Amino acid sequence: MATYAEQLKELLVTCAKQNASDLHFAVGRRPTLRMDGVLVPLQKEPIVTPEIAEGLIGELLTPAQKEKLAADRQVDFAYSLEDKARFRVNVFFQRGYLSAALRLVPARVRNMEELSLPPILHDFTKLSQGFVLVVGPAGHGKSTSLAAMLDEINHSRTDHIITIEDPIEYLFSQDRCIVSQREVGTDTATFEDGLRTILRQDPDVIMIGEMRDATSIATALTSAETGHLVFSTLHTNSAAQTIDRIIDSFSPAQQGQVSSQLAATLVAIVSQRLLPRVSGGRIPVLEIMIVNAAIRNLIRERKIYQIDLVIETSLEEGMISLNRYMVNLIKNKEITLENAEVYSLNPSELRILLERS
Repeated sequence: MATYAEQLKELLVTCAKQNASDLHFAVGRRPTLRMDGVLVPLQKEPIVTPEIAEGLIGELLTPAQKEKLAADRQVDFAYSLEDKARFRVNVFFQRGYLSAALRLVPARVRNMEELSLPPILHDFTKLSQGFVLVVGPAGHGKSTSLAAMLDEINHSRTDHIITIEDPIEYLFSQDRCIVSQREVGTDTATFEDGLRTILRQDPDVIMIGEMRDATSIATALTSAETGHLVFSTLHTNSAAQTIDRIIDSFSPAQQGQVSSQLAATLVAIVSQRLLPRVSGGRIPVLEIMIVNAAIRNLIRERKIYQIDLVIETSLEEGMISLNRYMVNLIKNKEITLENAEVYSLNPSELRILLERS
């Protein structure tokens, strides 16, 4: 009978070969892959019992990670399967049982053309300073798009790129840039510690894996203000919602100053979803907001609700709403109207735009 180590290796290889985005271990279910956004149980595998869950997940964990899991009841880390595949892992308890979600991180950073991202994103890699955010739901390609932009900088500029991640996802091969990737728990004790010292490390480009709280947002804003190019992600649904979330992370007494900082430093917000492609696989659908004078004033005056109108009327500046982006893909037969309606924040407007186009 195969050992847990052998079973785990086989499951991870299957995940990589099937080009699945995720692998799940949950008691009472067979090991399950997520393929093109859909959960697919591996029918040849036995149903996961508490013992199997402990055996398989135990093979992923180092002694230090086991201690953290026991203390916090969950743990995040990266796991490499020899040189074959790399995974971002979250191990957690549910109803007293061990569970795990493993996100497959492709070994190679794909470029923007391979990811079907629009050419306007190349412009953000040429900036010398400012704040660029990639936002959207979990599992919809934010980290992948961000990695493509950073790798373009790596191949085209002579800069020092510093990332703070929990855990490190994509591994960059240094080219023209020095790329310093810092992992929370390994290279810096906490996210806050890593952020506190980042400006002393002579960065040109900073990537904060995820803005979690007011501390990380404040660091990002200060870094952009002091002449650095800063990239980060946030789990929000649109550009307007992102700006609201950032401002609301601070106390009422601080919100005026944060609005001014944001208006001065923000360059663009890219909001992303991955939709099923008619020909198979998934394709990114984007809302792109580029900060112009009108948007700067709206942020300062806290009239965030008017931003959607500016995006809708600024196509010639490179901006595009999520619905208009979807309409273009529907007309090109890349996605279906039915799937677009599921992901649209305003399906009735989507249908009107489609009829008019």
